[in-house]
Amino acid sequence: MEKKLGIYICKDCGIGDALNVEQMQTVANEYNPAVCRVHDFLCSQEGVQVIKDDIQNEGVNTIVIAACSMRVNTDVFSFDPQKYVTERVNIREHVVWIQPPQEENTQRMAEDYLRMGIMRAQKAEPPEPKTGDLEKTILVVGGGVAGLSAAIEAANAGYKAVIVEKSETLGGRVKNMKLLLPSKPPFREPEAPQIEEKIKAVEEHPNIEVYTSTQVVSIEGEPGMFDVTVCSNDNVSIEEIDINEEVKKGGPARYPLPECSSPETFKAGAVVFTIGWKPYEASNLEDEFGYGKFKNVVTNVELEDMASNGGLKRPSDGKKPERVVFIQCAGQRNENHLPYCSSVCCLTSLKQAKYVRETNPDAGAFIIYRDMRTPGLYEEFYKTMQDDEGVFLVKGDIVGLEENGDGTVQVKFENKLLNSTDIINADLVVLATGMVTNLVPEGREPRLLTQDQEYIGDIVSKQTEDGLVEELVPQPIALNLKYRQGPEMPNLRYGFPDSHFICFPYETRRTGIYAAGAARHPMDAAQAAMDGAGAALKAIQCIERTSEGYAVHPRSWDQTFPVFRLESCTQCRRCTVECPFGVLDEDEKATPLEHPYRCRRCGTCMGACPQRIINFNDYSIDMISSMLGEMQVPDESELFPYIVGFICENDAYPAFDMAGINRLQLPPNFRLIRLRCLGGMNLVWISDVLSKGADGVILIGCKFGDDYQCHFVKGSQMANERLGKVQETLSRLMLEAERVKMVQLPINEYDRLPQILQEFADEVEGIGANPYKGF
Repeated sequence: MEKKLGIYICKDCGIGDALNVEQMQTVANEYNPAVCRVHDFLCSQEGVQVIKDDIQNEGVNTIVIAACSMRVNTDVFSFDPQKYVTERVNIREHVVWIQPPQEENTQRMAEDYLRMGIMRAQKAEPPEPKTGDLEKTILVVGGGVAGLSAAIEAANAGYKAVIVEKSETLGGRVKNMKLLLPSKPPFREPEAPQIEEKIKAVEEHPNIEVYTSTQVVSIEGEPGMFDVTVCSNDNVSIEEIDINEEVKKGGPARYPLPECSSPETFKAGAVVFTIGWKPYEASNLEDEFGYGKFKNVVTNVELEDMASNGGLKRPSDGKKPERVVFIQCAGQRNENHLPYCSSVCCLTSLKQAKYVRETNPDAGAFIIYRDMRTPGLYEEFYKTMQDDEGVFLVKGDIVGLEENGDGTVQVKFENKLLNSTDIINADLVVLATGMVTNLVPEGREPRLLTQDQEYIGDIVSKQTEDGLVEELVPQPIALNLKYRQGPEMPNLRYGFPDSHFICFPYETRRTGIYAAGAARHPMDAAQAAMDGAGAALKAIQCIERTSEGYAVHPRSWDQTFPVFRLESCTQCRRCTVECPFGVLDEDEKATPLEHPYRCRRCGTCMGACPQRIINFNDYSIDMISSMLGEMQVPDESELFPYIVGFICENDAYPAFDMAGINRLQLPPNFRLIRLRCLGGMNLVWISDVLSKGADGVILIGCKFGDDYQCHFVKGSQMANERLGKVQETLSRLMLEAERVKMVQLPINEYDRLPQILQEFADEVEGIGANPYKGF
């Protein structure tokens, strides 16, 4: 659009006391704005009206506000983004609150930020949202308690839901449980499952369609327009192949998806993924706990089946047990088996101890635990069971089990409370074996999934032009996605779906596909029901926001989409490989195929592309390069070293805000440019910075690795990997690699910023001035 620039500088919050605002206005006027105004209190009703009047009377459509952080007063400075470009220049938190007032370097910093903000606004265009009437059906994969809840909530909200369940009946594992953990006050007694009522509600709901004995054989497309193919179990065929042999013969490095002789297809707007869990394979515990070797050693799942079908009996002779030992963490929290805690096993054993006592009032239940974990209001149930005179809670470690001649099992353990070694002769031993997500295929150990890979699959050796390389071939499991990056969702270390689960529960790395229930992480039935409802609401939100052209999260206000200049594409595949969300597929020539509604707008593809052919209307390679061009790099005698920082908007930017709020004093020689995510960091900007004469570059982003905090999952990690290639750029400029550094900064560690910045400034000072300074 033809730009009419309005620049507004606020004097409130100490800005007018710390800066020469008239000089700021002089700098702004260098850009020939339609209006440039200074106001004492810009976020007041009067101040905002000044801007609105200029829009109305002067035709201003590009608004630059030099005042407070873009993270505050968002409702105050809210102008229609499809008509106006609005740029917030942070001279409060990022300048006057972290620098001494009325000093030359403070003024220089503020002027640099103003110049860069004006250029950012001039290079931005309003978004061109892709809107339309999209499919609003919600596919629910799995008909257990989470899936049923998801379907009911979606249907009650007026959306059609389709449940696809692989087994013959709905209800999942809850259907085979005698009682569930207490979910109502006073939380002291287990409850009868209401699963039959929930199944009936689903079967009778006019907005819900149910497929049982059916599998999903493929899903392709994007939110609002997924094409789903389902097939009855009888008609599904899966080709068994040796993937290594196939690759050696020159075949494709991918497993075939299931085939169906008689499929059904339909469209879906979003997917809720609730395929549930399975118990850890107890046969792996034969040596430690005698499972499969001693007749009267069973799992907690097997005991629940007994309780639901005739009562508790010893497998060896059918007699009611009088002394039952529950062994907690049987294989759990154990690096040789299941390294994590399944969170509900302690409560399950307390519930099953109650079964023992109800079966025989003279029976004793012994729970040998490492740590008793009963979070929240479940503590009331724990206290109730503590008061039962026939329930004995013992903190201890198992030494060994032996079978006696009469079928009883001798359980030897170290009693940590009494500091003794004790023995119990048990009629029945129950192992709390833990929960494994059904995303882990049968026969695979959760601890031995493909190491350091995002998908469950197999490593194959593949001959390429560069020689023999190893490649991961993901294994189809349940969704069978026709995505370039693989047929299932990326997973965490033990098979659970990857997501930024703290900030974005239910989200996965596949936009429009939401995980819920024990497939997402271990949880009990009540939690799973709530989880399914929550995922359904997220699915509805996705459909509605997508239909209006908005990103789903975390940039939920964003209506821009990546724009590809494909005529210049070299088919390098970096964008299709590096996108954390599988947005792009490829044609037969490896040219990217867009699926815009999958996009989260992080800009990782923009940073990945060496040809610089991917940009957004309001965020582009040229925009950032032009901003860098506006910096006034001072002479070495005036300010040295001069350093540019690229910071992510999700953790690093607010960390600098918090530094300002807390009035931390930061070095004056840094200029910060916010990125949507460090994953969008293009190496050309480093060349631009150093060619401009700046002395160093620092990247500050979210934590990455196993405990990542990146809102876009892989952004910081991608930036770090790209920096491994920056040596080539620096060598071309004949500059030292130490001039570029990356730092991981969790948002709550803002107080480290003075040290981080000063240490890097000292390092760059030791290297010396950039020889390009002044050119």
